[in-house]
Amino acid sequence: QVQLVESGGGLVQAGGSLRLSCVTSGRTFGNYAMGWFRQAPGKEREFVAAISWNGGSTYYADSVKGRFTISRDNAKNTVSLQMNSLKSEDTAVYYCARGATGSALYSSPRLYATWGQGTQVTVSS
Repeated sequence: QVQLVESGGGLVQAGGSLRLSCVTSGRTFGNYAMGWFRQAPGKEREFVAAISWNGGSTYYADSVKGRFTISRDNAKNTVSLQMNSLKSEDTAVYYCARGATGSALYSSPRLYATWGQGTQVTVSS
């Protein structure tokens, strides 16, 4: 069974940076697109960023474009999210998720089958 484990969350001041990582078990990591989502209290889970199986394509929510960067290292079964210029509205639990094979990238959480347990990011203003 595939497992995803996120790390790197924490408390940071507005304008600061954090780097989230997600390590995936199994030998098929490089076959799948990966995504990052977030969920704030009382809100629905929302898409943040996605990356294709080989890292050649990326896709970002408008709210994070230009501030966040998604990347992956298939040799280490790891996908990362570099978050810069953080704002209070970025406060949420962040989840990584495994998407589909192929080159298409999706923002709907329904198209991601496997999820990590989440890591809390809190941005103080």
